[in-house]
Order: sequence, then C-alpha cells, then structure tokens
Amino acid sequence: MDAKLLINEFVFKAIRSSGPGGQHVNKTSSKIVLSFHIHNSNGLEENEKERLLKKLATKTASDGYVQLSCSDTRSQHQNKVIVIDKMLKLLKLNLKIKTPRKKTKPSRSSIEKRIQSKKKNTFKKLNRKPPKIN
Repeated sequence: MDAKLLINEFVFKAIRSSGPGGQHVNKTSSKIVLSFHIHNSNGLEENEKERLLKKLATKTASDGYVQLSCSDTRSQHQNKVIVIDKMLKLLKLNLKIKTPRKKTKPSRSSIEKRIQSKKKNTFKKLNRKPPKIN
C-alpha cells in the first residue's frame, strides 16, 4: 500500500454541513466527503484489493466506492486532513492479516492451582452455614 499514491486517488467533495456555527453554516461548505474506488487504485496490489473488497463489503457502495465524511470542525481544510487520516487508518486496519491463534493446553500446575482455589472457596462457604443441632 502506497499512501502517497492513494491520497492522489482520493476524490473530495465539499458540501454544507449541519451543526454549530449559526449563519456561517448556511453559507459555507465545510463538510468533506471522501470517495475512493478500490478497483481502479494504482496504490494497491491485486491481493490487497481483494482483501479490502472482502473486508469492506458492507462499507462499499454498489458502484464500488468507499465513502467517508467529516464535519467535525468549521474548517474545510481541517476536515480534509481528518478524513484522509480516517481513510488511511481504515485501509491499513483492513489490510492487516490476523495471525491464527495457536491452541494450548493449561499446564499441570495451573490446573492444580485452580482446583485448590475451588476447594478453598468451597470450604470457606461451608463454614458460613449455621451448625446443625440434633
């Protein structure tokens, strides 16, 4: 994954955002919507594209674009920086290959410790009962 190439492939769109700002919100387009087409990307290898398409299937639109938006600040430039960072993190996170977990058995001493602690608890709770008087 080449981040510089990917940033050049991102398509930005500025639209009016809701939220705080009063009249300022009604006349400026500060919300940024970032679109990225995985199939047409030159910054990704083929196996990376397949992995991303599989993992981001729910976030991918029918036309093949992944979209993120940001309207956190009043500044269009700050929102652009934030949304680029979000997209790169999303791509990096979904490109990671998880290592399979190796199954292990508990050691003999850990099994014995567990049984001893259970016996200790049982004894403690038995002593809480009132004595039987016949």
